[in-house]
Amino acid sequence: MTVRVLLVDDEELLRVAFGMILRAEPDMEPVGEAGDGETALRLARELRPDVVLMDVRMPGTDGIEATRRLLQEAPDTRVLVLTTFDLDEYAFDALRAGASGFLLKNTRPEQLLAAIRDVAAGDAAVSPRVTRRLLETFARQLPPAVPGAVEGDVRLRGLSGREHEILVQVARGLTNAEIAAATGLAEPTVKKHFGRVLAKLGLRDRVQAVIFGYEAGLVRPS
Repeated sequence: MTVRVLLVDDEELLRVAFGMILRAEPDMEPVGEAGDGETALRLARELRPDVVLMDVRMPGTDGIEATRRLLQEAPDTRVLVLTTFDLDEYAFDALRAGASGFLLKNTRPEQLLAAIRDVAAGDAAVSPRVTRRLLETFARQLPPAVPGAVEGDVRLRGLSGREHEILVQVARGLTNAEIAAATGLAEPTVKKHFGRVLAKLGLRDRVQAVIFGYEAGLVRPS
């Protein structure tokens, strides 16, 4: 499968560099470039890319708003956001807007390619622990816990007890292997249960599950 990628960054030099890296790969195709969020949205509608590599800090419509609007229009598109700092409030907001991961702008070419392939395959391009570190850092932006909110959340009522347990552990940043060790389940069984969690909650990937867990009040920042 060829992964079709839209490059979005207000720095032309960076777009050119990323385009050169992608064109050297037989399974990658850069289908377009944009220097701002509005142009990115227009090109995404026209080109229907599999993955959008999105700068978060741009003039006008920034990468956060562009990500939110793009995923409302094309929920199957995956967004990877580009940032300068790993603990970046913009990256945090982009993940909450639906991005499947984030990369530092100085990431190595092999890491860039691996991340694009991962999100195109439906995985996340940032570990749950990094996501949790972002959540802990920017916890003030999370809505305050409301007594009884977790028990009354209709999104959770369709989960079995085991699925609920695994969702909480994922939200705490545990890997499938760690959850398997803690529960006594086989790792493929944990993966199967978690797949059902994603399907029932309408979540894209593990990163979104971590964010959901915090927003639903299943876990709270320490």
